[in-house]
Amino acid sequence: MQASQENAIPDGSRLFFNQPLGDKESYCWSCIQNVPHYQCSNDVSIQGLHLSADTFEQHCTLESSSGTGGSCAARNSPSTTASFSTNESGVSQQNSLSYPSDVHDSPDQTSGSPTSESYVTHKLRELETAMLGPDLDVLNSCNSQISTETEKWKFLGEVISRGDLMEGLCICARFLEDGDMFTVDWLIAELRGLVSVSGEPIQRLGAYAVEGLVARLASSGSAIYNALRCKEPVLPASMELLSYMHVLYEICPYFKFGYMSANGAIAEAIKEENRIHIIDFQISQGTQWITLIKALADRPGGPPHIRITGIDDSTSAYARGGGLEIVGGRLKMLAQQFKVPFEFRAVGIPASEIQVENLKIQPGEAIAVNFALVLHHMPDESVGTQNHRDRLLRMVKGLYPKVVTLVEQESNTNTAPFFARFVETLNYYSAIFESIDVALPREHRERINVEQHCLAREVVNIIACEGVERVERHELLGKWRSRFAMAGFKPYPLSSYVNGAIKALLGKYSSKYTLEEKDGALYLGWMDRHLVSSCAWR
Repeated sequence: MQASQENAIPDGSRLFFNQPLGDKESYCWSCIQNVPHYQCSNDVSIQGLHLSADTFEQHCTLESSSGTGGSCAARNSPSTTASFSTNESGVSQQNSLSYPSDVHDSPDQTSGSPTSESYVTHKLRELETAMLGPDLDVLNSCNSQISTETEKWKFLGEVISRGDLMEGLCICARFLEDGDMFTVDWLIAELRGLVSVSGEPIQRLGAYAVEGLVARLASSGSAIYNALRCKEPVLPASMELLSYMHVLYEICPYFKFGYMSANGAIAEAIKEENRIHIIDFQISQGTQWITLIKALADRPGGPPHIRITGIDDSTSAYARGGGLEIVGGRLKMLAQQFKVPFEFRAVGIPASEIQVENLKIQPGEAIAVNFALVLHHMPDESVGTQNHRDRLLRMVKGLYPKVVTLVEQESNTNTAPFFARFVETLNYYSAIFESIDVALPREHRERINVEQHCLAREVVNIIACEGVERVERHELLGKWRSRFAMAGFKPYPLSSYVNGAIKALLGKYSSKYTLEEKDGALYLGWMDRHLVSSCAWR
Protein backbone atom coordinates (compact mmCIF):
# COMPACT_ATOMS: atom_id res chain seq x y z
CA MET A 1 0.00 0.00 0.00
CA GLN A 2 1.21 3.47 -0.79
CA ALA A 3 0.44 6.77 0.84
CA SER A 4 -0.07 9.82 -1.33
CA GLN A 5 1.76 13.00 -0.28
CA GLU A 6 1.58 16.49 -1.66
CA ASN A 7 4.09 19.32 -1.94
CA ALA A 8 3.02 22.87 -2.58
CA ILE A 9 4.70 24.88 -5.30
CA PRO A 10 5.00 28.64 -4.98
CA ASP A 11 1.92 29.60 -7.05
CA GLY A 12 -0.42 27.58 -4.86
CA SER A 13 -0.65 24.49 -7.06
CA ARG A 14 0.00 21.06 -5.57
CA LEU A 15 2.45 18.43 -6.73
CA PHE A 16 1.25 14.92 -5.84
CA PHE A 17 3.48 11.89 -5.65
CA ASN A 18 3.32 8.44 -4.15
CA GLN A 19 5.82 7.17 -1.61
CA PRO A 20 6.24 3.42 -1.05
CA LEU A 21 5.50 2.38 2.51
CA GLY A 22 6.47 -0.84 4.21
CA ASP A 23 8.34 -2.41 7.03
CA LYS A 24 11.54 -0.52 7.50
CA GLU A 25 14.42 -1.45 9.73
CA SER A 26 16.29 1.46 11.23
CA TYR A 27 20.05 1.40 11.59
CA CYS A 28 21.43 4.00 13.98
CA TRP A 29 24.99 5.22 14.13
CA SER A 30 26.72 4.75 17.46
CA CYS A 31 30.15 5.01 19.05
CA ILE A 32 32.78 2.31 19.33
CA GLN A 33 34.04 0.93 22.60
CA ASN A 34 37.17 -1.16 23.06
CA VAL A 35 38.15 -2.35 19.60
CA PRO A 36 40.48 -5.32 20.18
CA HIS A 37 43.63 -6.50 18.45
CA TYR A 38 43.08 -8.21 15.10
CA GLN A 39 44.57 -10.02 12.15
CA CYS A 40 45.41 -9.50 8.51
CA SER A 41 47.59 -10.98 5.80
CA ASN A 42 50.90 -9.87 4.38
CA ASP A 43 53.88 -11.52 2.72
CA VAL A 44 57.03 -9.65 1.71
CA SER A 45 60.57 -10.91 1.27
CA ILE A 46 63.39 -8.38 1.09
CA GLN A 47 67.06 -9.22 1.03
CA GLY A 48 66.82 -12.02 3.56
CA LEU A 49 63.87 -10.58 5.45
CA HIS A 50 60.55 -12.40 5.21
CA LEU A 51 57.35 -10.57 6.12
CA SER A 52 55.16 -13.63 6.51
CA ALA A 53 51.60 -13.77 5.27
CA ASP A 54 50.77 -16.04 8.19
CA THR A 55 52.07 -13.67 10.82
CA PHE A 56 50.35 -10.74 9.17
CA GLU A 57 47.10 -12.72 9.23
CA GLN A 58 47.56 -13.15 12.99
CA HIS A 59 48.09 -9.58 13.97
CA CYS A 60 47.20 -6.71 11.64
CA THR A 61 44.10 -4.56 11.48
CA LEU A 62 42.97 -1.14 10.38
CA GLU A 63 41.83 1.64 12.65
CA SER A 64 39.98 4.79 11.73
CA SER A 65 40.66 8.16 13.26
CA SER A 66 38.30 10.85 14.33
CA GLY A 67 38.22 14.50 13.45
CA THR A 68 37.95 17.88 15.07
CA GLY A 69 35.40 20.60 14.79
CA GLY A 70 34.98 24.08 13.41
CA SER A 71 32.15 25.33 11.21
CA CYS A 72 29.80 23.70 8.70
CA ALA A 73 27.73 25.14 5.89
CA ALA A 74 24.62 26.50 7.51
CA ARG A 75 20.88 26.18 7.05
CA ASN A 76 18.31 25.02 9.57
CA SER A 77 16.41 21.88 8.72
CA PRO A 78 14.10 19.59 10.66
CA SER A 79 15.93 16.54 9.31
CA THR A 80 18.81 16.31 11.74
CA THR A 81 18.71 12.72 12.96
CA ALA A 82 21.37 10.29 11.81
CA SER A 83 19.51 7.11 10.95
CA PHE A 84 18.79 5.02 7.88
CA SER A 85 16.02 2.70 6.88
CA THR A 86 16.15 -0.50 4.90
CA ASN A 87 14.09 -0.59 1.73
CA GLU A 88 14.35 -4.21 0.69
CA SER A 89 12.59 -3.67 -2.62
CA GLY A 90 15.17 -1.20 -3.86
CA VAL A 91 13.93 1.47 -6.26
CA SER A 92 10.16 1.65 -6.40
CA GLN A 93 8.69 1.57 -9.87
CA GLN A 94 5.30 2.71 -8.60
CA ASN A 95 6.07 6.38 -8.04
CA SER A 96 3.66 8.52 -10.00
CA LEU A 97 3.94 12.27 -10.27
CA SER A 98 1.66 14.94 -11.68
CA TYR A 99 2.94 18.36 -12.56
CA PRO A 100 1.31 21.79 -12.38
CA SER A 101 0.06 23.11 -15.70
CA ASP A 102 -0.37 26.70 -14.60
CA VAL A 103 3.00 27.60 -13.16
CA HIS A 104 3.93 31.00 -14.54
CA ASP A 105 7.24 32.71 -14.99
CA SER A 106 6.67 35.53 -12.55
CA PRO A 107 9.52 35.93 -10.07
CA ASP A 108 6.92 36.61 -7.39
CA GLN A 109 5.71 33.06 -7.69
CA THR A 110 8.97 31.18 -7.46
CA SER A 111 10.13 31.67 -3.85
CA GLY A 112 13.78 31.23 -4.67
CA SER A 113 13.36 28.96 -7.73
CA PRO A 114 14.42 31.15 -10.73
CA THR A 115 12.27 30.56 -13.76
CA SER A 116 13.83 32.38 -16.70
CA GLU A 117 14.78 30.34 -19.72
CA SER A 118 18.39 31.47 -19.57
CA TYR A 119 18.70 30.64 -15.87
CA VAL A 120 17.30 27.14 -15.98
CA THR A 121 18.98 26.25 -19.26
CA HIS A 122 22.31 27.58 -18.05
CA LYS A 123 22.00 25.75 -14.74
CA LEU A 124 21.33 22.37 -16.32
CA ARG A 125 23.98 22.85 -18.99
CA GLU A 126 26.46 23.66 -16.23
CA LEU A 127 25.47 20.46 -14.51
CA GLU A 128 25.87 18.46 -17.69
CA THR A 129 29.29 19.97 -18.41
CA ALA A 130 30.50 19.18 -14.91
CA MET A 131 29.17 15.64 -14.95
CA LEU A 132 30.09 14.43 -18.43
CA GLY A 133 33.64 13.32 -17.71
CA PRO A 134 35.53 10.05 -18.17
CA ASP A 135 34.37 8.78 -14.78
CA LEU A 136 30.67 9.69 -14.77
CA ASP A 137 28.67 9.78 -17.99
CA VAL A 138 25.27 11.00 -16.82
CA LEU A 139 22.77 13.78 -17.38
CA ASN A 140 22.52 13.32 -21.16
CA SER A 141 18.89 14.29 -20.92
CA CYS A 142 19.89 17.82 -19.90
CA ASN A 143 20.44 18.68 -23.57
CA SER A 144 16.81 19.62 -24.04
CA GLN A 145 15.81 23.26 -23.77
CA ILE A 146 14.21 23.92 -20.38
CA SER A 147 12.18 27.06 -21.07
CA THR A 148 9.90 27.48 -18.05
CA GLU A 149 9.56 26.55 -14.42
CA THR A 150 6.93 24.02 -15.44
CA GLU A 151 9.42 22.34 -17.76
CA LYS A 152 12.01 22.29 -14.99
CA TRP A 153 9.66 20.42 -12.67
CA LYS A 154 8.68 18.07 -15.46
CA PHE A 155 12.35 17.30 -16.07
CA LEU A 156 13.01 16.70 -12.37
CA GLY A 157 9.96 14.47 -12.12
CA GLU A 158 11.19 12.37 -15.03
CA VAL A 159 14.56 11.88 -13.33
CA ILE A 160 12.84 10.66 -10.16
CA SER A 161 10.21 8.54 -11.91
CA ARG A 162 12.82 6.57 -13.86
CA GLY A 163 14.79 5.97 -10.66
CA ASP A 164 18.00 7.63 -11.85
CA LEU A 165 19.56 7.99 -8.43
CA MET A 166 23.02 9.13 -9.50
CA GLU A 167 21.59 11.88 -11.67
CA GLY A 168 19.07 12.89 -9.03
CA LEU A 169 21.74 13.19 -6.35
CA CYS A 170 23.94 15.34 -8.54
CA ILE A 171 21.07 17.59 -9.58
CA CYS A 172 20.16 18.04 -5.92
CA ALA A 173 23.75 18.97 -5.08
CA ARG A 174 23.82 21.50 -7.91
CA PHE A 175 20.61 23.19 -6.76
CA LEU A 176 21.96 23.21 -3.20
CA GLU A 177 25.14 24.93 -4.37
CA ASP A 178 23.00 27.50 -6.21
CA GLY A 179 20.89 28.14 -3.12
CA ASP A 180 17.57 26.89 -4.54
CA MET A 181 16.38 25.39 -1.26
CA PHE A 182 12.78 24.83 -2.32
CA THR A 183 13.93 22.47 -5.08
CA VAL A 184 16.52 20.88 -2.78
CA ASP A 185 13.90 20.08 -0.14
CA TRP A 186 11.62 18.50 -2.75
CA LEU A 187 14.43 16.46 -4.28
CA ILE A 188 15.64 15.18 -0.90
CA ALA A 189 12.14 13.98 -0.08
CA GLU A 190 11.96 12.16 -3.42
CA LEU A 191 15.49 10.73 -3.25
CA ARG A 192 14.76 9.12 0.11
CA GLY A 193 12.34 6.85 -1.72
CA LEU A 194 15.09 5.65 -4.06
CA VAL A 195 17.81 4.77 -1.54
CA SER A 196 18.22 1.64 0.56
CA VAL A 197 20.98 0.44 2.88
CA SER A 198 20.37 -3.11 1.60
CA GLY A 199 20.00 -2.30 -2.09
CA GLU A 200 22.42 -1.94 -4.98
CA PRO A 201 25.76 -0.18 -4.32
CA ILE A 202 24.52 3.20 -5.59
CA GLN A 203 21.37 2.90 -3.46
CA ARG A 204 23.45 2.20 -0.36
CA LEU A 205 25.88 5.02 -1.05
CA GLY A 206 22.92 7.22 -1.95
CA ALA A 207 21.45 6.72 1.53
CA TYR A 208 24.54 8.28 3.09
CA ALA A 209 24.87 10.94 0.40
CA VAL A 210 21.30 12.08 1.10
CA GLU A 211 22.08 12.27 4.81
CA GLY A 212 25.16 14.30 3.94
CA LEU A 213 23.02 16.77 2.02
CA VAL A 214 20.56 16.97 4.91
CA ALA A 215 23.43 17.47 7.37
CA ARG A 216 24.84 20.25 5.19
CA LEU A 217 21.49 22.02 5.34
CA ALA A 218 21.23 21.52 9.10
CA SER A 219 24.88 22.29 9.95
CA SER A 220 25.09 18.92 11.70
CA GLY A 221 27.82 17.25 9.65
CA SER A 222 30.55 17.64 12.27
CA ALA A 223 28.38 16.27 15.05
CA ILE A 224 27.57 13.18 12.97
CA TYR A 225 31.22 12.68 11.99
CA ASN A 226 32.46 12.87 15.58
CA ALA A 227 29.69 10.56 16.83
CA LEU A 228 30.30 7.78 14.32
CA ARG A 229 32.69 5.00 15.33
CA CYS A 230 33.35 1.47 14.12
CA LYS A 231 31.63 -0.27 16.99
CA GLU A 232 32.00 -3.94 17.87
CA PRO A 233 29.29 -6.42 16.96
CA VAL A 234 27.78 -8.51 19.72
CA LEU A 235 29.10 -12.07 19.42
CA PRO A 236 29.15 -15.08 21.75
CA ALA A 237 31.89 -14.90 24.38
CA SER A 238 33.60 -17.94 22.87
CA MET A 239 34.15 -16.12 19.56
CA GLU A 240 36.73 -13.48 18.84
CA LEU A 241 35.22 -10.02 18.72
CA LEU A 242 35.73 -8.40 15.33
CA SER A 243 35.24 -4.70 14.82
CA TYR A 244 33.39 -3.58 11.73
CA MET A 245 36.55 -1.89 10.51
CA HIS A 246 38.34 -5.21 10.76
CA VAL A 247 35.58 -6.81 8.68
CA LEU A 248 36.14 -4.15 6.03
CA TYR A 249 39.88 -4.77 6.32
CA GLU A 250 39.41 -8.48 5.68
CA ILE A 251 36.90 -8.37 2.81
CA CYS A 252 38.77 -5.70 0.81
CA PRO A 253 42.54 -5.49 0.18
CA TYR A 254 42.88 -1.70 0.24
CA PHE A 255 44.43 -1.35 3.68
CA LYS A 256 46.48 -4.55 3.52
CA PHE A 257 47.95 -3.13 0.33
CA GLY A 258 48.92 0.07 2.12
CA TYR A 259 50.51 -1.56 5.14
CA MET A 260 52.31 -4.17 3.06
CA SER A 261 53.85 -1.65 0.68
CA ALA A 262 54.90 0.69 3.50
CA ASN A 263 56.51 -2.10 5.53
CA GLY A 264 58.33 -3.36 2.46
CA ALA A 265 59.79 0.06 1.69
CA ILE A 266 60.96 0.50 5.29
CA ALA A 267 62.52 -2.97 5.45
CA GLU A 268 64.43 -2.27 2.25
CA ALA A 269 65.68 1.16 3.36
CA ILE A 270 66.99 0.08 6.79
CA LYS A 271 68.23 -3.40 5.91
CA GLU A 272 71.83 -2.60 6.91
CA GLU A 273 71.14 -0.33 9.89
CA ASN A 274 71.82 -1.34 13.50
CA ARG A 275 69.72 1.33 15.25
CA ILE A 276 66.31 2.16 13.80
CA HIS A 277 63.84 4.83 14.86
CA ILE A 278 60.36 4.45 13.32
CA ILE A 279 58.11 7.49 13.68
CA ASP A 280 54.47 6.56 13.07
CA PHE A 281 52.21 9.59 12.75
CA GLN A 282 49.12 7.49 13.43
CA ILE A 283 50.11 4.47 15.50
CA SER A 284 46.52 3.43 16.34
CA GLN A 285 46.85 -0.19 17.58
CA GLY A 286 50.41 -0.52 16.28
CA THR A 287 49.71 -3.76 14.48
CA GLN A 288 51.42 -2.60 11.29
CA TRP A 289 54.78 -3.13 13.00
CA ILE A 290 54.31 -6.67 14.25
CA THR A 291 55.35 -8.32 10.99
CA LEU A 292 58.28 -5.94 10.57
CA ILE A 293 59.60 -6.75 14.05
CA LYS A 294 59.34 -10.47 13.30
CA ALA A 295 61.09 -10.04 9.96
CA LEU A 296 63.94 -8.04 11.50
CA ALA A 297 64.35 -10.69 14.19
CA ASP A 298 65.46 -13.12 11.49
CA ARG A 299 67.87 -10.71 9.79
CA PRO A 300 71.30 -12.20 9.06
CA GLY A 301 73.79 -10.95 11.62
CA GLY A 302 71.14 -10.38 14.25
CA PRO A 303 68.27 -7.94 14.73
CA PRO A 304 68.80 -4.18 14.99
CA HIS A 305 67.76 -2.05 17.95
CA ILE A 306 64.27 -0.73 17.19
CA ARG A 307 62.72 2.38 18.69
CA ILE A 308 59.15 3.31 17.75
CA THR A 309 57.60 6.69 18.44
CA GLY A 310 53.85 6.28 18.29
CA ILE A 311 51.78 9.42 17.68
CA ASP A 312 48.04 9.42 18.24
CA ASP A 313 45.74 11.86 19.98
CA SER A 314 43.52 10.78 22.84
CA THR A 315 40.34 10.69 20.74
CA SER A 316 41.55 7.43 19.16
CA ALA A 317 41.66 5.61 22.50
CA TYR A 318 38.33 3.96 21.65
CA ALA A 319 40.11 1.94 18.97
CA ARG A 320 42.42 0.43 21.56
CA GLY A 321 40.28 0.26 24.66
CA GLY A 322 42.79 2.57 26.35
CA GLY A 323 45.83 4.77 25.91
CA LEU A 324 49.04 4.35 23.95
CA GLU A 325 50.56 2.31 26.78
CA ILE A 326 48.49 -0.61 25.47
CA VAL A 327 50.27 -0.37 22.11
CA GLY A 328 53.69 -0.08 23.70
CA GLY A 329 53.09 -3.02 26.02
CA ARG A 330 51.97 -5.28 23.20
CA LEU A 331 54.94 -4.45 20.97
CA LYS A 332 57.42 -4.80 23.84
CA MET A 333 56.12 -8.28 24.64
CA LEU A 334 56.46 -9.29 21.01
CA ALA A 335 60.00 -7.91 20.78
CA GLN A 336 61.01 -9.80 23.94
CA GLN A 337 59.56 -12.99 22.52
CA PHE A 338 61.68 -12.64 19.38
CA LYS A 339 64.72 -11.27 21.23
CA VAL A 340 64.69 -7.91 19.45
CA PRO A 341 66.08 -4.89 21.37
CA PHE A 342 63.09 -2.55 21.54
CA GLU A 343 61.90 0.80 22.91
CA PHE A 344 58.49 2.44 22.60
CA ARG A 345 57.69 6.06 23.21
CA ALA A 346 54.13 7.37 23.21
CA VAL A 347 53.30 10.87 22.01
CA GLY A 348 49.64 11.44 22.81
CA ILE A 349 49.00 14.67 20.91
CA PRO A 350 47.44 15.37 17.50
CA ALA A 351 49.81 14.79 14.58
CA SER A 352 49.21 18.33 13.34
CA GLU A 353 50.74 19.72 16.56
CA ILE A 354 53.95 17.66 16.50
CA GLN A 355 57.22 19.57 16.80
CA VAL A 356 60.79 18.24 16.46
CA GLU A 357 61.31 18.28 20.22
CA ASN A 358 58.39 15.86 20.65
CA LEU A 359 60.28 13.19 18.69
CA LYS A 360 63.43 12.97 20.87
CA ILE A 361 65.79 12.19 18.00
CA GLN A 362 69.03 10.50 19.07
CA PRO A 363 72.39 10.56 17.28
CA GLY A 364 73.32 7.51 15.21
CA GLU A 365 69.82 6.16 14.58
CA ALA A 366 68.34 5.57 11.12
CA ILE A 367 64.96 7.27 10.89
CA ALA A 368 61.93 5.90 9.04
CA VAL A 369 58.72 7.97 8.98
CA ASN A 370 55.32 6.45 8.30
CA PHE A 371 52.37 8.47 6.94
CA ALA A 372 49.74 5.76 6.41
CA LEU A 373 46.26 7.17 5.74
CA VAL A 374 46.86 10.18 7.97
CA LEU A 375 48.13 13.19 6.00
CA HIS A 376 44.75 13.84 4.40
CA HIS A 377 43.51 14.75 7.89
CA MET A 378 46.11 17.52 8.19
CA PRO A 379 44.75 20.99 7.31
CA ASP A 380 46.62 22.77 4.54
CA GLU A 381 46.87 26.32 3.20
CA SER A 382 43.24 26.25 2.06
CA VAL A 383 42.09 25.88 5.68
CA GLY A 384 44.40 28.21 7.57
CA THR A 385 47.68 30.05 7.50
CA GLN A 386 49.44 27.42 9.62
CA ASN A 387 49.31 24.82 6.81
CA HIS A 388 50.25 21.81 8.96
CA ARG A 389 50.24 19.51 5.93
CA ASP A 390 53.31 21.12 4.39
CA ARG A 391 54.84 22.10 7.74
CA LEU A 392 55.03 18.45 8.80
CA LEU A 393 56.74 17.45 5.56
CA ARG A 394 59.36 20.18 5.92
CA MET A 395 59.93 19.20 9.55
CA VAL A 396 60.35 15.52 8.65
CA LYS A 397 62.78 16.39 5.85
CA GLY A 398 64.92 18.15 8.45
CA LEU A 399 65.28 14.84 10.31
CA TYR A 400 67.21 13.36 7.32
CA PRO A 401 65.17 10.14 7.27
CA LYS A 402 66.25 7.01 5.42
CA VAL A 403 62.71 6.65 4.09
CA VAL A 404 59.27 8.25 4.39
CA THR A 405 56.25 6.16 3.40
CA LEU A 406 52.99 7.62 2.14
CA VAL A 407 49.71 5.71 1.76
CA GLU A 408 46.65 7.73 0.74
CA GLN A 409 43.23 7.40 -0.80
CA GLU A 410 43.36 8.40 -4.45
CA SER A 411 40.63 11.01 -4.46
CA ASN A 412 40.39 14.76 -4.99
CA THR A 413 38.23 16.28 -2.26
CA ASN A 414 40.53 18.79 -0.59
CA THR A 415 40.08 22.14 -2.34
CA ALA A 416 37.39 21.23 -4.87
CA PRO A 417 34.21 23.35 -4.66
CA PHE A 418 31.12 21.68 -3.24
CA PHE A 419 29.52 20.33 -6.41
CA ALA A 420 32.74 18.94 -7.89
CA ARG A 421 33.57 17.42 -4.50
CA PHE A 422 30.13 15.82 -4.33
CA VAL A 423 30.53 14.21 -7.76
CA GLU A 424 34.04 12.99 -6.88
CA THR A 425 32.72 11.48 -3.64
CA LEU A 426 30.01 9.57 -5.51
CA ASN A 427 32.57 8.31 -8.03
CA TYR A 428 35.11 7.21 -5.44
CA TYR A 429 32.83 5.59 -2.90
CA SER A 430 30.63 3.91 -5.50
CA ALA A 431 33.72 1.86 -6.44
CA ILE A 432 34.29 1.02 -2.77
CA PHE A 433 30.65 -0.04 -2.32
CA GLU A 434 30.78 -2.13 -5.51
CA SER A 435 33.84 -3.99 -4.23
CA ILE A 436 32.08 -4.71 -0.93
CA ASP A 437 29.08 -5.95 -2.91
CA VAL A 438 31.25 -8.72 -4.36
CA ALA A 439 32.46 -9.81 -0.93
CA LEU A 440 29.29 -9.81 1.18
CA PRO A 441 25.61 -10.39 0.28
CA ARG A 442 23.47 -7.28 0.16
CA GLU A 443 21.15 -8.47 2.91
CA HIS A 444 24.06 -9.36 5.20
CA ARG A 445 23.67 -7.40 8.44
CA GLU A 446 27.43 -7.28 8.92
CA ARG A 447 27.85 -5.60 5.53
CA ILE A 448 25.23 -3.01 6.39
CA ASN A 449 27.01 -2.21 9.65
CA VAL A 450 30.44 -2.06 7.99
CA GLU A 451 29.25 0.52 5.48
CA GLN A 452 27.20 2.45 7.99
CA HIS A 453 29.77 2.66 10.77
CA CYS A 454 33.00 2.81 8.76
CA LEU A 455 32.26 4.61 5.48
CA ALA A 456 29.20 6.77 6.08
CA ARG A 457 31.08 9.11 8.43
CA GLU A 458 33.58 9.95 5.70
CA VAL A 459 30.87 10.51 3.09
CA VAL A 460 28.88 12.78 5.42
CA ASN A 461 31.96 14.79 6.41
CA ILE A 462 33.05 15.40 2.81
CA ILE A 463 29.56 16.45 1.70
CA ALA A 464 28.30 18.32 4.76
CA CYS A 465 31.27 20.21 6.18
CA GLU A 466 33.50 23.12 5.26
CA GLY A 467 36.50 24.84 6.84
CA VAL A 468 38.19 23.19 9.79
CA GLU A 469 35.22 20.87 10.30
CA ARG A 470 35.93 19.09 7.00
CA VAL A 471 38.69 16.72 8.11
CA GLU A 472 38.45 14.27 5.18
CA ARG A 473 40.59 16.18 2.66
CA HIS A 474 42.01 13.72 0.15
CA GLU A 475 44.40 14.61 -2.64
CA LEU A 476 45.59 12.76 -5.73
CA LEU A 477 49.12 11.38 -5.72
CA GLY A 478 50.17 14.05 -8.22
CA LYS A 479 49.46 16.72 -5.62
CA TRP A 480 51.25 14.75 -2.92
CA ARG A 481 54.27 14.48 -5.24
CA SER A 482 54.33 18.26 -5.54
CA ARG A 483 54.16 18.71 -1.79
CA PHE A 484 56.97 16.22 -1.13
CA ALA A 485 59.12 17.75 -3.88
CA MET A 486 58.62 21.26 -2.48
CA ALA A 487 59.72 19.95 0.92
CA GLY A 488 62.95 18.66 -0.64
CA PHE A 489 62.20 14.94 -0.94
CA LYS A 490 63.10 12.64 -3.82
CA PRO A 491 61.20 9.48 -4.82
CA TYR A 492 62.31 6.15 -3.34
CA PRO A 493 60.92 3.51 -5.74
CA LEU A 494 59.26 0.47 -4.19
CA SER A 495 61.12 -2.78 -4.79
CA SER A 496 60.01 -5.56 -7.10
CA TYR A 497 59.73 -7.87 -4.07
CA VAL A 498 56.97 -5.69 -2.65
CA ASN A 499 55.18 -5.53 -5.99
CA GLY A 500 55.25 -9.30 -6.34
CA ALA A 501 53.90 -9.86 -2.84
CA ILE A 502 51.01 -7.47 -3.45
CA LYS A 503 50.15 -9.20 -6.71
CA ALA A 504 49.98 -12.46 -4.79
CA LEU A 505 47.73 -10.82 -2.21
CA LEU A 506 45.30 -9.62 -4.88
CA GLY A 507 45.03 -13.17 -6.19
CA LYS A 508 42.90 -13.92 -3.12
CA TYR A 509 40.32 -11.31 -4.10
CA SER A 510 38.10 -10.44 -7.05
CA SER A 511 39.70 -10.20 -10.48
CA LYS A 512 38.20 -6.71 -10.76
CA TYR A 513 40.91 -5.35 -8.46
CA THR A 514 43.76 -3.76 -10.37
CA LEU A 515 47.39 -3.01 -9.52
CA GLU A 516 49.36 -0.45 -11.49
CA GLU A 517 52.98 0.54 -11.06
CA LYS A 518 53.78 4.02 -12.32
CA ASP A 519 56.74 6.30 -11.69
CA GLY A 520 57.90 4.31 -8.67
CA ALA A 521 54.49 4.27 -7.00
CA LEU A 522 51.75 1.65 -6.75
CA TYR A 523 48.05 2.19 -7.37
CA LEU A 524 45.41 -0.24 -6.17
CA GLY A 525 42.06 0.13 -7.88
CA TRP A 526 38.67 -1.33 -8.64
CA MET A 527 38.16 -1.80 -12.38
CA ASP A 528 39.13 1.52 -14.00
CA ARG A 529 39.21 3.59 -10.79
CA HIS A 530 42.35 4.06 -8.67
CA LEU A 531 41.44 3.95 -4.98
CA VAL A 532 44.65 3.79 -2.91
CA SER A 533 48.17 4.90 -3.80
CA SER A 534 51.43 4.05 -2.08
CA CYS A 535 54.90 5.50 -2.52
CA ALA A 536 58.11 6.21 -0.61
CA TRP A 537 60.47 9.19 -0.37
CA ARG A 538 63.84 10.09 1.08
